[in-house]
Amino acid sequence: MAASRRRRTAAVAATLAAVALTAGLTTGCAAVDKALDCVQTADAIADSVTELQQAVDSAANDPTQLDESLDSIDKNLGEIGDKTDNADVSKAVDDLDKAVANVRTSIKNGDETPDISPVTDAAGELTKVCTP
Repeated sequence: MAASRRRRTAAVAATLAAVALTAGLTTGCAAVDKALDCVQTADAIADSVTELQQAVDSAANDPTQLDESLDSIDKNLGEIGDKTDNADVSKAVDDLDKAVANVRTSIKNGDETPDISPVTDAAGELTKVCTP
């Protein structure tokens, strides 16, 4: 099992290195850095969305987790929004920002289990446009 995981990790690392090298040769280092920043931030947002899903599931026990998860997504959205000039990424960031705002409004209006599927969908779109 561990050997399989190491092979998979090595394969992913080799693929990322090849993509970075190819992109670097064709578009320059700045573009590669932006693409990697986008992927890393999209990954962090995906983790935050997972935390948000868990927070909704346990909202009755600790309602502060919802706010913390939404704050984490907002922080990551700010980072990726500041680093991109790509129209598709900007649109995905805007869509995710709106979805997060809607969840916040739902919570403010007393919904203890808000529908977060728009957040999940928007995060998926962001991940898709950030993937090289």
